Amino acid sequence: MTPRLFPYCTCLLAGLALAGASPAQRVAAELVTSGLNRPLFVTTPPGDTERLFILEQDTGLVRIVKDGVLLPAPFLDVGALASAGGERGLLGLAFHPQYAQNGHFYINFTANNGDTVVARYLVSATDPDQADAGSGRVLLTIAQPYANHNGGMLAFGPNDGYLYIGMGDGGGAGDPFNRAQNGDELLGKMLRIDVDAAVPYGIPSGNPFVGDPGFRDEIWAYGLRNPWRFSFDRQTGDLYIGDVGQYEWEEIDYQPGGSAGGENYGWRLTEGLHCFNPPTGCNPGGLTLPVHEYGHGVGQCVIGGHVYRGTAIPGMQGLYFFADYTRARVWSFRIKNGTASELRERTAELNPGAANLERISSFGEDASGEIYMTDLFGGKLYRIAPDLVALTLSPLIAGQSVTAGAARATPGASVLFFYSLTGTGLTRLLQQQVYLGLDRPVLAGSAVAGLDGRAALVATVPAQAAGLDVWVQAAELGNTSNVVAQTVQ
Repeated sequence: MTPRLFPYCTCLLAGLALAGASPAQRVAAELVTSGLNRPLFVTTPPGDTERLFILEQDTGLVRIVKDGVLLPAPFLDVGALASAGGERGLLGLAFHPQYAQNGHFYINFTANNGDTVVARYLVSATDPDQADAGSGRVLLTIAQPYANHNGGMLAFGPNDGYLYIGMGDGGGAGDPFNRAQNGDELLGKMLRIDVDAAVPYGIPSGNPFVGDPGFRDEIWAYGLRNPWRFSFDRQTGDLYIGDVGQYEWEEIDYQPGGSAGGENYGWRLTEGLHCFNPPTGCNPGGLTLPVHEYGHGVGQCVIGGHVYRGTAIPGMQGLYFFADYTRARVWSFRIKNGTASELRERTAELNPGAANLERISSFGEDASGEIYMTDLFGGKLYRIAPDLVALTLSPLIAGQSVTAGAARATPGASVLFFYSLTGTGLTRLLQQQVYLGLDRPVLAGSAVAGLDGRAALVATVPAQAAGLDVWVQAAELGNTSNVVAQTVQ
């Protein structure tokens, strides 16, 4: 029997629209732009939904993608000031929280002598797509004993407005001078400074070691080997640090948003959850151990990412994405009660073949909370996007049959077709582990996807339905389709 649409029932489906299991919606890597030279990071000014700013490591350029187009002229060129090659170059960029008002932004680069430099620049007074190249002012210079482990990440804390600076241990295998544990050194630390309080910068009064003769006032946390990429959850203020390991273990460190700072993340005493120096019998008491680690059989260079807070993939809310540089693998997990849960590998979704991402150098976040990935070797920028089932709908004509077709579904999967008479919304489907984008959805019927990933449902439109606005969406386990809206003729 052909199902009949629109039985004028707007109740939710029992057992389907329930809160509970965390949705497992599929994602894909959507190409944003190409033609970049060793892209290393991507970010955007607060509230700017039109532009993405991308760092090129070796050229020293900050490039702009505006409305999806890579602009030919760079925003800023510091190539003459920065060294390049290996782990050196233009490494970090952060926009002041009041950038729209003051035009201040900050970069982190290695100078020609190898030292770390954090500098403030201003946007041009006449062109928002150009920086004032002559406005640079050095805030901080830190001597680097080796060419590697420079850190480089900059970010403003969403809860406090202070600038955080990730510093590596200065390089040399095994941190030979134990700089990460030395409070007199800024290497191997997370620093926190106030860029508004003084020239060149001020020390926040709440920094954990202010007045402690054994620690520099700038230090927020210590015991880090090379915190190449860290990020804040924009909703909670939680801090996630991807700390690159030495010989055996990569780690993700976590600091809740309410922390007063002062954490010791263990290096060089520990690598991951394991003793490093000494190799056995170390005392981890007082250390803040990682929430996640993986061995070098899995990957050899962790790339810290971001917590998803966008709107394009509702089922990903609160998931933290991270990667491994050497293997171009991607994972996600969720912090629950201070521990990592729901670990899931995303490589097959985001990097399904050799023609895709070659070396994931960084993640970034736009003003809307969508997450991006830079491909160092491929010179490309990708966005993490929903990998949707493709829904089509024949014209809705009162008294006649209608066909809803789904493509790109999982072969053999049961595809459910829903409609709404009240518009779009957000409804969690427990059994399908997804969020449906309909308000008060009604199940019209289901079909099994064939080997080609296609499924179809044929139904009859009631004769009295003329003039109704209808929204239709399909769902399978772990995925949904686009929403199609029509008015019944």
